[in-house]
Amino acid sequence: MKRINFGIIFRILGILLCIGAAFLFIPTAMSFYYDEPEQWMFLLSACATLITGTVLATTLRHHRAINDRREGILIGVGAWLTFTVVGMLPFLGIGTSLPDAVFETISGLTTTGATIYEDIDSLPHGILLWRSLLHWIGGIGIIVFTVALLPMLNHRGGMLLFSNEVSGMGQEKLTPRINQTALRLWLCYLVLTIIITLLLYAGPMDLFDAVNHAFATISTGGFSTRQASIAYYNSPYIEYVITLFSFVGGLNFAILYNTIFHNHTRLFKAEQIRWYAGIVVAASVVITAGLFIKGEYATIEECFRKAIFQVTTIITTTGFSTADYITWGTFYTLLLMLLMFFGGCGGSTSGGAKIDRMVILAKHARNELYRVLHPNAIRPVLYNGKVLPQEVVSKVLSFTVFYVLTWVCGAVLLSITGVTLGEAVGCALTCLSNVGPGLGVAGPSGTFAPLPDIAKWILSVMMLIGRLEIFTALIIFTPMFWRNS
Repeated sequence: MKRINFGIIFRILGILLCIGAAFLFIPTAMSFYYDEPEQWMFLLSACATLITGTVLATTLRHHRAINDRREGILIGVGAWLTFTVVGMLPFLGIGTSLPDAVFETISGLTTTGATIYEDIDSLPHGILLWRSLLHWIGGIGIIVFTVALLPMLNHRGGMLLFSNEVSGMGQEKLTPRINQTALRLWLCYLVLTIIITLLLYAGPMDLFDAVNHAFATISTGGFSTRQASIAYYNSPYIEYVITLFSFVGGLNFAILYNTIFHNHTRLFKAEQIRWYAGIVVAASVVITAGLFIKGEYATIEECFRKAIFQVTTIITTTGFSTADYITWGTFYTLLLMLLMFFGGCGGSTSGGAKIDRMVILAKHARNELYRVLHPNAIRPVLYNGKVLPQEVVSKVLSFTVFYVLTWVCGAVLLSITGVTLGEAVGCALTCLSNVGPGLGVAGPSGTFAPLPDIAKWILSVMMLIGRLEIFTALIIFTPMFWRNS
């Protein structure tokens, strides 16, 4: 194994800093437009980030190729840490404490949508826009954006970065060239963002709120410009628009692109999409029936709207809320927690363990049950009509085990800090799955502000681990990763 080339790692991180500075100038302009006191803080943060990135990128410009998978992993992890540092500067500038600023930034970048702010409506326009931009940047992945813009990366290097950032693409590569694939994904992402903005603006939202909620919807993030989230607008139209595009955000973007521009039936042939849609429909029907029987809302349409909104925003890990679903009852809360665990499709902006893996896991379990009665039977796992190699099934099993262990360990650590058991379990799951609302004080009608600082640090780490999909985050702590031979 070759030595790790730290030069190329820091060069690309320098380029990422320049990209981060470019994004920082957007809320800077917004802050100047509204003549807010934070305008100079934004400008200083953007300039400092740009200068630092330029120095790194130019000083190390002779480093051009990524040739080792470890370099791709370190760039991926380094990108999230780098953007965390850049992202928290505006929050620190308005007097937010360090643990809270780190939590809010990571929550934004990982599209978790959990917040520590208790009066979001009073936040400056620049800060509100920056929170939403963090979602949009982190949604499909800043690394994908970088691969799209840097043709100087060799194909192997681009592929290493791309595969670490976007899970579940499988055979859905859009073009033979990886940078073109990344560019088309971003263009698809941008077009969907514009469509959502226009649709929300056509309703009772002003343009500023429409842009912010479009960023948060397509990225399956969940930050709102209102403390009451989507419930503030009390608009069935807005709820249905966000439900629809949260569902779209949970789809595999490559499959979606291929369906629109190439094979119009591809979406319906993909097994993960059928399972994903089926779970959303089934859970929505069950909750709708329960709410209607209980008389929770006046009409069956309202029961259906509240149910499908919450089901869709939870399984896609968007995390918006129109109701405090904890008050619906224990069964419905547990059902929604199960959907938190599942998450959306691989290759989407969603968090969670991913529907793909859950389908493979269920099929493998069914085969094992069959072998109890027929020990000599050979029953491979079929996925999308193809036999999956055993190593793929083993990787899914390993991932699921590590995912559950991380959830349990996180809950235990939170309980040590004094958080109640229910809150510890709920907060650990919602942050690991990048959903947003948890249980108790951090539920859909609350915030994470009351939690102790140490709990916020733990949850910040869990959000990063969840976004990096376990293995990428854990592998760098093993001795074999750093061994050169």
